[in-house]
Order: sequence, then structure tokens, then C-alpha cells
Amino acid sequence: MFPTGALLAQRVYKAKKPWPPDFSLLSQKHQFRLERRYRRRMKLKFARPRLQKAVKLAQGGIISCQSKDSYPSFGGQEFIYSVVFWAAFINDWGERGNKLVQPLRNWVSDLKKSFWSTPSRPEFIKPPRAPPSSGSTSETSGQ
Repeated sequence: MFPTGALLAQRVYKAKKPWPPDFSLLSQKHQFRLERRYRRRMKLKFARPRLQKAVKLAQGGIISCQSKDSYPSFGGQEFIYSVVFWAAFINDWGERGNKLVQPLRNWVSDLKKSFWSTPSRPEFIKPPRAPPSSGSTSETSGQ
């Protein structure tokens, strides 16, 4: 049994505030607060991470292949280099995909740390001391 129009018009739970509010009656501070809340909710609702990744990749490719007149061209290599750099260092591939590029990222991170820092002071490890003998030499002289 489908609800009729009269049942749909009745609301079990009444709204606390009318929406959208009349902005002419609100202060500027309250208007801004509502706009900020609405903007945040819309940003979360309409987030498209796969589309954003694709757009970033396309934009990077277009930018790297543009303005061939201003610098010597290497053919399509700039695009390939930018894609490899983006794939290895910038893109988050998720838990499975990061396993492939994480050793490379760690190596570059270690290289950067060693390049911009002084080497750590080597530690001198003392050899362990032999325990003092009990003073009985009869064991060694008996033979």
C-alpha cells in the first residue's frame, strides 16, 4: 500500500526551523554562518574524487605539453615524465596501489633527509667487559 498525497503532506516530525530561512530577517553574521554550513555540506555531498583525479591528470598533461615555442621540445616526453612523477609521488593509489610506489617514495624521502641534514654522530660501542675471575688458579694450573 502506497501512501496517499494526504499522508505525504502530513509530517510526523515537524521541522524546528523553516527552510530556507528569510535572509532579510537574519543578521549578516547569521547569514554567513548558514551560507558556510550550506557550502560545506554541498562540498561533501558533491565530492567526486575519481573525477578530480582525472581532471588533475588531464590538466597536468595539458600544461606540460603547452608553450612549445618558449623552450626546446623533447617531443611527448614531457607529458610522460609528468605522468610518471605524478603517479609516483603525488597520487594516492589506495592501500593496494601504494605498495608499489612506497619503496620509491621512501628512498626519495631518505635521500632528501640525507641531503639537507648533517650525518648523525657515530656511536662508539664498548666491548663487554669480562667478569672478574674468582681468584682460583688451580683449575688452569692443574693440567
